[in-house]
Amino acid sequence: MFYASEVGKLVDDIRGNVLDKAHLEESMAEFAPEVVFHLAAQPLVRESYSDPLTTYATNVMGTATMLEAVRKTPSIRAVVSITTDKCYENREWVWPYRETDALGGYDPYSSSKACAEMVCAAYRSSFFPVDALDQHHVALATARAGNVIGGGDWSRDRLIPDLIEGFRTNQPVLIRRPASIRPWQHVLEPLHGYILLAERLLEAKPEFATSFNLGPSDDDAWPVDRVATKVAELWGPGSAWTQPDDPGAHEARYLRLDSSKARAELHWQPRLRIETALEWTVAWYRAWNDGQPMQEFTLKQISAYENRAQ
Repeated sequence: MFYASEVGKLVDDIRGNVLDKAHLEESMAEFAPEVVFHLAAQPLVRESYSDPLTTYATNVMGTATMLEAVRKTPSIRAVVSITTDKCYENREWVWPYRETDALGGYDPYSSSKACAEMVCAAYRSSFFPVDALDQHHVALATARAGNVIGGGDWSRDRLIPDLIEGFRTNQPVLIRRPASIRPWQHVLEPLHGYILLAERLLEAKPEFATSFNLGPSDDDAWPVDRVATKVAELWGPGSAWTQPDDPGAHEARYLRLDSSKARAELHWQPRLRIETALEWTVAWYRAWNDGQPMQEFTLKQISAYENRAQ
């Protein structure tokens, strides 16, 4: 997405390793931000099985390193740290998870994100206490989104990128665990929530320095096979998928988020039903595949979303 849409022409871009404490602190001091959105992560479940140490280092110590840099940057007023819907102890039940449910994680990725939540909670209690916000001036919150889709993602072992790559190259697409249920949502939905949350934190409202689920409507928690079939239909003739004999490492079967708290307190709610989210996602990849100018296309999708969110 960053390169396809030429985002580098619109923003200052400084690259580094989130574990490089000196570089991170130097960059923050130079830029002097008021708001930090922490999204740096190793985000893949299957990769966490093959490289658990890097997963824990990036997701846990990377979060701690970021928060240490925040402590040394006096300009910062708000921090929104992004984790995942998979940070909850998954009980394989049909009910959606709330912010008060237990954290956990069967696999290294999920547990690393639960650890990141605990790191944020510890830093908030120890260094950014809510009842002393008028003294330290840093409001810290975490946000837990669902299974995010949208154009510009080419990560391996993710449903939509795997489908699109197979369809556009006429290669067979193998879908693991097609009966698994996930809370699918377009990427612009949680991004809208992150910005709303940051706005509240900037207003120094202590009640927002906590955790928020930013998931889709419960009706949009579809099984994988239904999503794959819809994407194939949207892409067009010749698109097909199949199931491997061995689905591989363990992944949760049921996963839903309860975002009632965000609706009530942030006045945030999903604007795109899953059918529309899939249509927008496939349209982005189709435009990219056809060689269209993707910065213009992406900005049009953002504008269309903003019109719905008003």
